[in-house]
Amino acid sequence: MTKTAVLTALQIVLAEELEVLTRGARASFAAATDPDSKAENKYDTRTLEASYVARGQAQRVAELQEAVHQFQALAQQLTESATIRVGSLVTLNDEFLHFLGPAAGGTEVTIEGQEILVITPASPLGQKLMGKQAGDTVEIGGGRSFRVSAVV
Repeated sequence: MTKTAVLTALQIVLAEELEVLTRGARASFAAATDPDSKAENKYDTRTLEASYVARGQAQRVAELQEAVHQFQALAQQLTESATIRVGSLVTLNDEFLHFLGPAAGGTEVTIEGQEILVITPASPLGQKLMGKQAGDTVEIGGGRSFRVSAVV
């Protein structure tokens, strides 16, 4: 498995999610601005609620668009490094695969039957992993620790 394959899979997942969210945002906007959803009395909050949903979805679309752009930029600058940094594919305890991405933390992809979780440098685990190398041990909360098995 290569970082390029992981990055390609992540870009596909993010593009699909962006398409779904964009459709949802458009539908929410249409519902919020539909003349038929006008308040019937002072207690009717349908329009207000629809506008909140539309705003939240539009914000999520903007965040996802930014993540797509960040991953596209990362694809142009992938290099090999023994030190963990953004763009590294990291194996912990010989079983947990993580991709240190610039955004979209929590996104999962499956490649060759292996599940890969995106973490960011802002996450607690990402902060601990930055700058580490294969063989290093990372202590996390609750007395748990992980050994860095491989860095690609």
